[in-house]
Amino acid sequence: MKTTYFILAVVIFSNIIFSQEKNRAQRAEDIGIDVGTMPKGLLNSITDVSGVLVGHKTLIREDNIRTGVTAIIPHEGNIFKEKVPAAIYVFNGFGKLAGFTQVEELGNIETPIILTNTLSIGEAVKATVKYLISLDGNTDLRSVNAVAGETNDGYLNDIRGMHVTEQDVIDAIKTAKSGVIDEGSVGAGTGTVAFGLKGGIGTSSRLAAIGSKSYTVGVLVQTNFGRELIINGIPYTKEVKHEKVDRKEDGSCMIVIATDAPLSSLNLKRLAKRSVIGMGRTTTVMSNGSGDYAIAFSTAYKIPHEPVNQKNEIHFLIDNNAMSTLFQAVEEATQEAIYNSLFAAATTTGFSGRTVESISIEKVKKLLKKYNMEKLKSRFEN
Repeated sequence: MKTTYFILAVVIFSNIIFSQEKNRAQRAEDIGIDVGTMPKGLLNSITDVSGVLVGHKTLIREDNIRTGVTAIIPHEGNIFKEKVPAAIYVFNGFGKLAGFTQVEELGNIETPIILTNTLSIGEAVKATVKYLISLDGNTDLRSVNAVAGETNDGYLNDIRGMHVTEQDVIDAIKTAKSGVIDEGSVGAGTGTVAFGLKGGIGTSSRLAAIGSKSYTVGVLVQTNFGRELIINGIPYTKEVKHEKVDRKEDGSCMIVIATDAPLSSLNLKRLAKRSVIGMGRTTTVMSNGSGDYAIAFSTAYKIPHEPVNQKNEIHFLIDNNAMSTLFQAVEEATQEAIYNSLFAAATTTGFSGRTVESISIEKVKKLLKKYNMEKLKSRFEN
């Protein structure tokens, strides 16, 4: 009887995953783009890291509001009371990232991580603080370090209207969930532009084996940066140069990295640095006007706000010598997450009647054929 129940549970779970995957927007792997060599998590998402939640609030109103909020929550508990080890790497600091200095100093994060547009950072911080002080157990809270990052969606969005409200941020936090998450033109990616194409939110994950254990590295990106697009070595922008692809040099990319590997804040920063290698594989030039930040955290252990006897015991941390596998994982996951942000995005018309086209799946397929990717031929010939 127990065996029957187990088989039934597996079938039900598999059907749920299959149903979720059917409803998901097209992704890089769906058309045969195989980034790197490492195995992917079950959902190929940041939420493959157990306990991590993601929520979106998408604002599409009238003909000029195309913006939103994305919230990444490291665990379901009271994160202020149970902080997570974290680090932030600044690749190019032409951006606005609230909360950086305390994370740099203490090596932990104590709030949800909020992504939004440039002029809504203040609102994001205020709303996150309000959310934290409202939680049970936080009645004595008098100081909190909200972490909020941004990209500038002012090309498609009436950014000067500052349409993101405190409630929008709180809604994104409260609706955050595990499992399959929306990508493309949603949340903080609603109005973004990348490589002259519609950018957005993208996610991916990799499994890293260290000794006898397997760890997950999940990445979520908010893409809004320019330069020429490269897809697994194929110079996409160059190949379609005879067509209208507006290439804009300035822009930004926010990268959020979650892992269940037990890492110190030092090694989380090293992990965050390597994510930019994955970003670099998608383009040709990094510009002066790009605000590129990587935020990394671990769910492997929690840091209590008030440790017993002022001592927080951590029994095991991954050694520096074992980091290379995790570096590869974050590089691959970041690269694929950026592609997913493009493939899932929809053509968008917004502020001042401007329209940004989504990437052409058919053109990408043709280029894959042209560049002799033999392992894909059978898929395209069917």
